Amino acid sequence: MPSEPAEPSPTAGDPIEPGERLRVFRALRSAADDMRSKNSLRDLDATLSDLVAKAVETVPSADAGGITFTRETQIDSKYHTADPIGELDALQSRLNEGPCITAAEDPPESGVILADDLAGEDADRWPVYAKAAVDAGYRSMCSTQLSSGTQGLRAALNLYSATPRAFDTESQLVAALFGVQAGVLVYGSENAAQLQRAIDSRDVIGQAKGILMERFGVDDSEAFQMLVRSSQGTNLKLVKVAAWVRDDLDERRRTRQGGDDG
Repeated sequence: MPSEPAEPSPTAGDPIEPGERLRVFRALRSAADDMRSKNSLRDLDATLSDLVAKAVETVPSADAGGITFTRETQIDSKYHTADPIGELDALQSRLNEGPCITAAEDPPESGVILADDLAGEDADRWPVYAKAAVDAGYRSMCSTQLSSGTQGLRAALNLYSATPRAFDTESQLVAALFGVQAGVLVYGSENAAQLQRAIDSRDVIGQAKGILMERFGVDDSEAFQMLVRSSQGTNLKLVKVAAWVRDDLDERRRTRQGGDDG
């Protein structure tokens, strides 16, 4: 984390009051300390929930927030700081319309989608969603893409305000800083999950090879080739064929044990 800056003096037209920048750095440092103390990747949900709460607390004029995750056609909404956010995100998912969807699927170069006034000039961009958001009490939004770098997974940090034109340039910058932290967490968790899946797949394939070697009297390489040919012949993934071999043996054992008990 960057060192804590000296508190700046007020300047004309400064969009954040004196001391606000210092509060931003303190909030980001606090978030980083929380991540380290909690072992973030193991406590990902708690960490991201805390991060969204700190973003709402720190970004000027933000009243609520949450994160949307998009993988292929599935959209998941998490870490809401207010109940209506989950409902609004679910509506965006059903409509495939709204700032969160745009930020996740088609973000501008800056990675930020801004809705200055959902009851005004932005109503035409997402007509059905905009009305629902206004009815829920929100007039403006700032959605920041989380650049996780993971293929197939897109996400956005979404901040909501009851005030129109709430998110000025400085607010967008602060939101982007929180977005970077969230993106790093998502990227790390996805890598960890992929690694675990790879380990699990390797274990299943190893078990299947052992079963085939014992059953057919073949060596390790030949057992692997049997799995590969079966995979190609059935058009199933190799790990699925391996899992079937393992599960079939388990089923046979259970059947024999049941017969012996009878």
